[in-house]
Amino acid sequence: MTEYEIEPLRGLPGLLPAGEEILWQGSPDWRMLARTAYSTRIVAGYFLVLAAWALVSALVWRGGFLGVEMTVGLGVIGLALLHVLAWASARTTVYTLTNRRIVMRIGIAVPKCVNLPLRTIGSVDLACHADGTGDIPLVIAGPAKLGILALWPHARPWKIVTPQPMLRAIPDAQAVAAMVVQACRSASPEARASMVETPAQPAPAFVQAVAA
Repeated sequence: MTEYEIEPLRGLPGLLPAGEEILWQGSPDWRMLARTAYSTRIVAGYFLVLAAWALVSALVWRGGFLGVEMTVGLGVIGLALLHVLAWASARTTVYTLTNRRIVMRIGIAVPKCVNLPLRTIGSVDLACHADGTGDIPLVIAGPAKLGILALWPHARPWKIVTPQPMLRAIPDAQAVAAMVVQACRSASPEARASMVETPAQPAPAFVQAVAA
């Protein structure tokens, strides 16, 4: 029996206390997760270059094409494994936004729940892709005892010293970010929160969505 089979509420470690309600739940789009977190396009390009080099070598030196076949085969296997990992990660991930916190149920082999009270979120960033999916990093105000390895791939890239939890590859990311903004403002009325609308773009850049 896994932790998911005994959840009183999907994506949550326990029943909600009085006064708390779910505002939104979602999971990553596994195809976008494969591209962004598992870098499948970069891996495909790498093996394509290797295969092209092996093909040129075989033609120039009049050798066999075994190297080309092996390279292509390894590339196909590697990409298939990465896509399976992305699918499993998306399938076992549930992001939950309530009026008091954000809960990230993550982990394939070792499931865990990460609770992020809204009052501890200093800012929320947003990066949109061309298809409307996007990433929503959460900047924690003050010292945060979060490990990058425990969060990955649900963490903002390259933020190792001060890891930032991230809702990754979320469909309709701008609308979800707006809901997070509103929830943060309601949970902390003293915070100054604003939403910055940005056009979808193939190479997303992070923009600040909420500022404390």
